[in-house]
Amino acid sequence: MSKVGETTLVLDLAALEHNYNYLRSKIKPETKFLGVVKAFAYGSDMVTIAQKLEQLGADYLAVAYVSEGVLLRKAGIQLPILVLHPLVSNFDDLITNQLEPSIYSRNILNQFLEAAKAQEQTNYPVHIKFNTGLNRLGFSETDVDFIVEETKRSECIKIISAFSHLAASEDVNERDFSLNQINSFKNLSNALMDKLSYQPMQHMLNTSGIINYPEAQFEMVRSGIGLYGYGNQAQVDAQLRPVATLKTIISQIHQIDANESIGYNRAFKSNKPIKSATLPIGHADGIGRQYGKGKGFVTINNKKAPILGNVCMDMIMVDVTEIDCKEGDEVIVFGHQKSAEKFAATANTISYEILTAISQRVKRVAVGA
Repeated sequence: MSKVGETTLVLDLAALEHNYNYLRSKIKPETKFLGVVKAFAYGSDMVTIAQKLEQLGADYLAVAYVSEGVLLRKAGIQLPILVLHPLVSNFDDLITNQLEPSIYSRNILNQFLEAAKAQEQTNYPVHIKFNTGLNRLGFSETDVDFIVEETKRSECIKIISAFSHLAASEDVNERDFSLNQINSFKNLSNALMDKLSYQPMQHMLNTSGIINYPEAQFEMVRSGIGLYGYGNQAQVDAQLRPVATLKTIISQIHQIDANESIGYNRAFKSNKPIKSATLPIGHADGIGRQYGKGKGFVTINNKKAPILGNVCMDMIMVDVTEIDCKEGDEVIVFGHQKSAEKFAATANTISYEILTAISQRVKRVAVGA
């Protein structure tokens, strides 16, 4: 990758293609593939990633909220888009932009039927979400008859899929729980389809589910974090390539004497002469204060540089005492050599959090197209 002159998130589209092909290789050729691009495509660039997935042959996309789907439509994305958490106030925009809602409760079903009727829709595609143990969103077994009755009573909507979500698909210690979820979903979706005159798709597997429970791939699978290079398991991570590399530069180097302090609240005090480097990235860019005080580190000229003191809003200071470097040199926060998962682990969190935290003010550059 080329060097940068400012804080930049470099997006490797060749890595995205590699990850997509790897995950595709784990499913049957006829199984549909849904790429999850919510939260700015896990903190990267939603439009760029969606365009690449469309080019690669993905069958579906998914976002969390209607506004995300609208942005994709405005960018010219034609793929079907599932909205995982649609809100009633956005139903008109959802229909106008031909987005497909997850219907997860009696209230949402009734409200969407009203919106579809008001816009004179016929057979508008919806996805029925069942709760099988995650206990976040979804219908229960006692709702099946209600779903069927309300759907048949109106020609406004058509159930295009039934789906659920695994709670611990990456955890081998929770295999029994995951298998129970899969069986519960089979029972719920079969009960639904037995009462319908047509057969909706079924989908349940996330990235770790694709790897660990291929027998439950049904007609479609959904992958989010795996597309971006993380598999929640070391052996899977080894097969994937991180898409995002966060880079910055050294703005200034300071010689710090013994007993001097660095940064706000004098959170770091030196007990010997050291050399520090100030970098133009801080908690407003997504590097939270939890990474300060020596927990997090960056890489400069292939050497580890721990963060000194508190993370500032726009800057961090790092220890470069043992590193041959100069102002303007490139700095790697995370990427191919040190993954976001490893960076996040220094603050006892996960790759999802650091990836999605990267501020929109950080420049995005796509390479490898």
